[in-house]
Amino acid sequence: MARDSPPQAYAALVIDDDPSIRLMVRAALEQQGFAVGEAEDGATGLEAFDRARPDIVLLDVVMPGLDGFGVCTALRSRPGGERVPILMMTGLNDSDSINHAYQVGATDFVTKPITWAVLGYRLRYMLRSSQAFLDLAKSEARLANAQRIAHIGNWDLDFATGTLTGSEEVYRIFGCTRGDFPNTVSAFLGIVHPDDRQLVEESTYAALHRGEGYNIDFCVVLPDGSQRILNSQAEVVRGASGKPMQLVGTIQNITDRKAAEERISYLAQHDNLTGLANRQMFRDQAQHSIAQAERLGCPLAILILDLDRFKNVNDTFGHNIGDALLKEVANRLTHCVRKSDYIARADPGRPGDTVARLGGDEFTVLLTSVRHAEDSARMAQRALEVLAMPFLLGEHEVFITASIGIAVFPPDGGDADSLLMHADSAMYYAKQQGRNNYQFFAASMNEVVSHKLAVESGLRKALRDEQFVLYYQPQIDISNGKIVGAEALIRWQHPERGMVSPAEFIPVAEECGLIVPIGEWVLRTACAQASAWHKAGLAKIGISVNMASPSFQQANLMQVLAEALEASGLEPACLELEVTESMLMRDPAAIVETLKRVKAKGIKLSIDDFGTGYSSLSYLRHFPLDTLKIDRSFVSDICRGPDDGAITMAIIAMAKSLKLGVIAEGVETETQAVYLREQGCRYMQGYLFSRPVTADAMTLLLQQRVTYSLKDNHRGLAVA
Repeated sequence: MARDSPPQAYAALVIDDDPSIRLMVRAALEQQGFAVGEAEDGATGLEAFDRARPDIVLLDVVMPGLDGFGVCTALRSRPGGERVPILMMTGLNDSDSINHAYQVGATDFVTKPITWAVLGYRLRYMLRSSQAFLDLAKSEARLANAQRIAHIGNWDLDFATGTLTGSEEVYRIFGCTRGDFPNTVSAFLGIVHPDDRQLVEESTYAALHRGEGYNIDFCVVLPDGSQRILNSQAEVVRGASGKPMQLVGTIQNITDRKAAEERISYLAQHDNLTGLANRQMFRDQAQHSIAQAERLGCPLAILILDLDRFKNVNDTFGHNIGDALLKEVANRLTHCVRKSDYIARADPGRPGDTVARLGGDEFTVLLTSVRHAEDSARMAQRALEVLAMPFLLGEHEVFITASIGIAVFPPDGGDADSLLMHADSAMYYAKQQGRNNYQFFAASMNEVVSHKLAVESGLRKALRDEQFVLYYQPQIDISNGKIVGAEALIRWQHPERGMVSPAEFIPVAEECGLIVPIGEWVLRTACAQASAWHKAGLAKIGISVNMASPSFQQANLMQVLAEALEASGLEPACLELEVTESMLMRDPAAIVETLKRVKAKGIKLSIDDFGTGYSSLSYLRHFPLDTLKIDRSFVSDICRGPDDGAITMAIIAMAKSLKLGVIAEGVETETQAVYLREQGCRYMQGYLFSRPVTADAMTLLLQQRVTYSLKDNHRGLAVA
């Protein structure tokens, strides 16, 4: 048996005005063996395409000057650009933008953030799909030459006699020979599919009586019962008097092309991993079903199912087993749903998907013939039972459970979004009840609301009674092992519940508007503590404070900062405010002005959790930032395989090109630290060095002048 040949090396052209995106795409694709070219705007991209003729184009939508839609249109009109695969990349995810992308000729459409690890595989799939188009194009070119030289594939209709004459290729397309096919229009109309016969008749009539040519697609039924999709183009030939005398045209078999177009349409509406309907298709179908249920006065239900502790499967067995588990879960759910229940069918009258994957390990089911609440409960119980059986995945036996939330129309919501939101709430409530169960969104859900209100009341009391405390996590200069900074992290010391996690109370604080006064308390306390360390003669370290979006957008931000610095006596250069990508991209024009005012005061700025935001990073270079923090999710992956560090390398390189400092957070292992140091990342924080500690413990670290160093054999961390 012949060995598999190595993947073909393809050339990719990346057209994007954001150098960070180009850098990250290059890093991801070069790991997959692509040769990558770049262009910084639409006009330059068109020139690069003409010059290099790449195998595939990755194209940003939002660019200055000629945007992505315009570039796509121009490419499709260029020689060699008619069929090149084009992947549109953008932060826009509305249906109008997606439709527009396909209208101007895009092959596929991806929204940011992009899953870099699978980008290369996605492009190779597109290239394989486009190969069918290229092969067809070559056949069309050869056919065009043959028609021009030997008149193969052409036909003509004499209006005076009604005689229809075709070349040998025409009859081959019709699935017969010249002698088997009568030379009449009626014979031709006889093989046209009944659904398309009227179109062909009207086009022929318009040519005969109005002298109009046509370009139409229609289906024919061959003698063996199979069907083909044909394209026919025709022009009217007039006599000396101007009267239409003859209709001449060509016939082309476009069955494969139509099948490919349908496949592309299918992929746009389905999940790539499981083949189930995706979120958008599910939402559309749910909304359609709700309208139908409202007309008929029938209830329906939406179930959202989330696998319990799915992350443990990925962490224990790897992502390949995790993906295999998701596909098997999809199969089991599909088979256990009643045949009368469906999700996101393209045509309610035809069999289709019975389960949708919303993303990650979250699935949803639409029950369209619910008579009583017990119907949806029985479906949920069936799902729990089939998922409770062991999954045999390769050499591994995996066990998984699920939590299910149920929302019913009409009592729980009148539209798809409301029902999804309420089913999601019920699902989280099921998790709180111990997982592996289902819960309805019903009056009992008020308990969740009551809990939030209790947390809100407790937060107000915590502010008043000073129940909050700050912990500090050291930031290390790995070149000398010294502590150069600390990140201030809030904790809630509840008098009855003990230490409450920020993950529980920060979302509530944001919802009820308490995040601003809490943020001001953090700022004042952190500045005062850092100043106290400096005044005590300890190391003059910087202090980092996270700024929530509402805190950063408050009108008196500069006054709050000034008062905190003045009251504490802290030098502005020792204070660093951490902002997130999503905050920066919410209103870039307004945010950049605020950032400039903060910088003018001497305060440093860093972007936190870099690489996890949903927006394009094309504006990053316009923000007056000092430091870029690599998110812990990238750090945790850098040593799992040869490709996993590519994104981290790209981020570090990009930061250097923008003259930004880099700090990696979430460093937990010696191997991670060594890798980051070798890539030029000098500053780090994480459990490898220290967990977040109290102010007293941090003071002791500074008094003892603790330093950290990586051992020469990379097998331990020395602490002096």
